[in-house]
Amino acid sequence: MSRSLVVSSVSLRGRMLGGLLAGAALLSACGDAGSTLDPGGTVTPQSPALAEPLPAEVLSVLNLPSTPDNYANPSLPSHFRSAYVRASDNTPSDNALTDAGATLGRVLFYDPILSQNRSIACASCHAQDKGFGDPNPVSQGFSGGLTTRNAMPIIDSRYYRNGRFFWDERAATLEAQVVGPIQNSVEMGLTLPEAVARVQTQSYYPPLFKRAFGDEQVTSDRIAKALAQFARAIVSYRSRFDEGLARSGDIQASFSNFTTQENQGKALFLGRAGCAVCHLDSGPPAGPPAARPNQALFFIETAVNNGLDAQIDVGDDGLGDISGRTADKGRFKSPSLRNIAVTGPYMHDGRFTTLLQVIEHYNSGVQAHPNLDVRLRTSPTGPVVPRRLGLSAADVQAIAAFLGTLTDDALLTDATFSDPFRSPTRR
Repeated sequence: MSRSLVVSSVSLRGRMLGGLLAGAALLSACGDAGSTLDPGGTVTPQSPALAEPLPAEVLSVLNLPSTPDNYANPSLPSHFRSAYVRASDNTPSDNALTDAGATLGRVLFYDPILSQNRSIACASCHAQDKGFGDPNPVSQGFSGGLTTRNAMPIIDSRYYRNGRFFWDERAATLEAQVVGPIQNSVEMGLTLPEAVARVQTQSYYPPLFKRAFGDEQVTSDRIAKALAQFARAIVSYRSRFDEGLARSGDIQASFSNFTTQENQGKALFLGRAGCAVCHLDSGPPAGPPAARPNQALFFIETAVNNGLDAQIDVGDDGLGDISGRTADKGRFKSPSLRNIAVTGPYMHDGRFTTLLQVIEHYNSGVQAHPNLDVRLRTSPTGPVVPRRLGLSAADVQAIAAFLGTLTDDALLTDATFSDPFRSPTRR
C-alpha cells in the first residue's frame, strides 16, 4: 500500500487477540446480523434479511448466490486450530466475520465506484491470481499516478498477531487499513463521505447492507467493517505444505507429497538457514511435533529491520517515519510467506523481482543497519555484523522450491473470492 495517512471517521479499535475460528461462537455487534453456534456446531446467521431472496436490482449487476457463500466457517486443518493460531486472530469483538458481511465486503472490494473516476477498485492492486498482491513494484492510482510502495498481499490478514497494518504499521486495525487507500489522493482519491454517497446511490447495495447489518443504512464504519470481514476471510490453508503436514503430523519429517528438493528446502528453512526462527516465530521445534505452537502461520509478528540498507534516513524509514524513534528506522511489516511464489516483486519497494534474489539477500546481502534485527546478526551485542548463511546455489534453489509449496492454488481461483460483477469496469 502507499504511505497515505488514514484520516477516517471509522472508530479505531485496539486489537483483540484470541479471535474466533471455525467452531467458535461468533457474536456480532451488528444488531440483527449476528450469528450463533447451533448444537451441531454450525454457525447460523440470524438476520431475517437472509431469508429474503436477492432482488433483481442485485442479481442484474452481481453474480451472487441467494444463500451467501461460506466465509465464516471454513474447514480449517488441525494446525490452524491451535491455541497459537486462535491467539493470533485479530478479529475485534465488534466485527465478527459473517457470511453476509464478507459478501458485502467482496462487492465493495471489487467495486470501482470507490475511486474518484470510477476506474479502479481495491482489487486492482490486490489481484486474486497474484495472491491478492500487485505484480508491479509500485501501484498505479486512479489518475495514473504511482504510489511509493509495493501493494502488500492481504492473504491471512486475520492472523497478523499484533493487528496493525500497512508496511509501516500506521493503521491500528484492519478496519482502519481498508479505508486508507480509498482516501489516498494518489490511489483512489475519495473522502469517506464521498464514498458513502457513492455507495448509497447504487441500487444493489441496500439489500446487501440489510443482510450484513440488519438494515440498509450505509456508513463509513459499515463499509470498513465489511471490507475488513472480506479481507479476514481470505485464508490460505490448502497448499501442498498443508497437505503434507496433515499427512505426516510432523513438520520436520519428509513429506510424501514433496520432491526431494522441496524436502531439502524445508529442512534448510527449519534448520541451518534459520528462516523459521523469524517466519514461524518460535523456530524449529525442540521436541515432538506438539512442542511447536505454530505450524500454520508464516508471519514475522512485528515490524523488523532486515538489512536492506546500511544507513538510516534513506527516504523511506518505515515505522521510524511514523513513530519518530530512531530505533524504529528501517523497520517494516512483512507479509505472510504463504503464496509468496506468486506475490512478487518483493520488499516494501519491490526491489527484488524473484524469490532467488530474496533468499540470496539473506544468504549474503544483509547490510549492517544500526537497527538490524538481532536474529540477522552474528552477535546480539557489540558492533552490528550481519550473519552470512553460507548457502550454496543448490541450497538457495531448494529453499525457493519449498516456498513454492506454500502456494494455495485453490484460493487463487476460488470463485467465492472472485469479482462478483457481471460486467467488470475496473482496470
